[in-house]
Amino acid sequence: MRAALFCLFLMLNFTAFAQQECLLGVGGEDDETIAKVFQLNEEQQENLKNWSAELKIRNEILQNRADYLLKQHKESSVDVLLTVSKEYQDILDSMKQNVRMIDKRLLSTLNPKQYEFYTELCSKLTLRPIYINRSVDEK
Repeated sequence: MRAALFCLFLMLNFTAFAQQECLLGVGGEDDETIAKVFQLNEEQQENLKNWSAELKIRNEILQNRADYLLKQHKESSVDVLLTVSKEYQDILDSMKQNVRMIDKRLLSTLNPKQYEFYTELCSKLTLRPIYINRSVDEK
């Protein structure tokens, strides 16, 4: 019994203290700051603007689904609410995945110096940078 509790304790500690991912937050209020900090060129700024708009649309659709889900089950039983909470969490997870996907797109457009600056900032904040595969196809 003690061994099981100890294992549970360790698992909870690992998940609680796992290093969080270093997100840029494209689509939020800091797009202009992102452009300035990373000294984005015109093409990168245009991509940032377009992807920010895309993210807002994607997450607005998910937010509408979440709002509808909550409205539909205002006075539901506990059992139904447990099921709804799972669906709601799935929607929130999808929104987080959208944020990561758009951030990764922007990160893939950074030049090596910009990306290195990003990883340094993440390190200073003790956050885990999003890895971008920079392998070159030499065909």
